[in-house]
Amino acid sequence: MSRFMLSYIDRPSPVHRLSGATKLIVFLLWSILTMAGYDTRVMLVMSVLSIALFIISGTKLRDAAFIFKMLIFFMVINIITIYLFAPEQGVAVYGTRHSILTGIGRFTLTKEQLFYEFNILLKYSMMVPMAIILIVTTHPSEFAASLNRVGVNYSIAYAVSLALRYIPDVQRDYESISQAQQARGAELSRKVSLAKRLKGASTILLPLVFSSLDRIDVISHAMELRSFGKHKHRTWYSGRPFTKADALVLIIAGILFALGMWVTFKDGSRFYNPFL
Repeated sequence: MSRFMLSYIDRPSPVHRLSGATKLIVFLLWSILTMAGYDTRVMLVMSVLSIALFIISGTKLRDAAFIFKMLIFFMVINIITIYLFAPEQGVAVYGTRHSILTGIGRFTLTKEQLFYEFNILLKYSMMVPMAIILIVTTHPSEFAASLNRVGVNYSIAYAVSLALRYIPDVQRDYESISQAQQARGAELSRKVSLAKRLKGASTILLPLVFSSLDRIDVISHAMELRSFGKHKHRTWYSGRPFTKADALVLIIAGILFALGMWVTFKDGSRFYNPFL
């Protein structure tokens, strides 16, 4: 698999053997808890669990190296942007001020601001491994069948399946078009400046859009010829029944979710404040 691609990878791990619906429910509970609170203690535990599950799933860093590089880039941009536009956000949230470095004008570095931005980084570390696990350990067809089993309309479930299948196709088309452009003389390697590489990459977008539209047209015609959506129900070749392992994982996830929400909001605030 290309280092730029992120798609299902078949490996003999306990996470792979779970139902797609189980992984989706766990991911949704994880997402709600991530968005709901800023309790550092909860987020630290969840970050450790996310990394542990990433290791248990057998997923290698090289499988998502490009994603992690892009994540680090956007994390840095996000942290810098937060400080530039709201250097006093941490002070406003925690209600105290412990100055570390006095800057120019309103740009004063405080412990509160550093702690607030540390919590932002924790949110990334909580969610990104779980999102990658969901994608690389769940076969798109089995995932669609699991969605339908938990009550999602099969047309929507099938659309999700197509989207997951389409991710590596788009990435593969991008690489093919990129290699064709380079064969015609376009320089997209690291030998040239970042500005020239971005300009060269922009020339790939138009043929990529047209190839994507062509693939969408082919798929839509094929589904229409097979009367997709005519009936209210359908069977699934890749359907996977719930097992005892699925039930156990859902129970543990539910307990952790309830415990995390209780710890986060027990003091009446979703922010853990170590400065009081």
